Amino acid sequence: MRVSVEQAGERVEELIERAERGEPVIITRNGQDAAVLRPVETQSPERRPTLSLEERRAIIEEIRAKAPLPVPGEPSADRSHDFLYDENGLPA
Repeated sequence: MRVSVEQAGERVEELIERAERGEPVIITRNGQDAAVLRPVETQSPERRPTLSLEERRAIIEEIRAKAPLPVPGEPSADRSHDFLYDENGLPA
């Protein structure tokens, strides 16, 4: 189903019900497709994949291994913007 923005504004509840039933609802603006209304896909807790503690730690270590190493002599990220502020913490 295709409806204009103006029509959609008048029929929001109906369009949401149609989308929830699986009917494609396309909203147009000036005759061009602008948006698609579709139901929110929720995943029940029992269907979510669960990772063990070891699997989570392995993922974190993999991410850490990809991070760039600090450059000697350069400020660390937590101090890299200090030059922007004076001794009172105000912009310099």
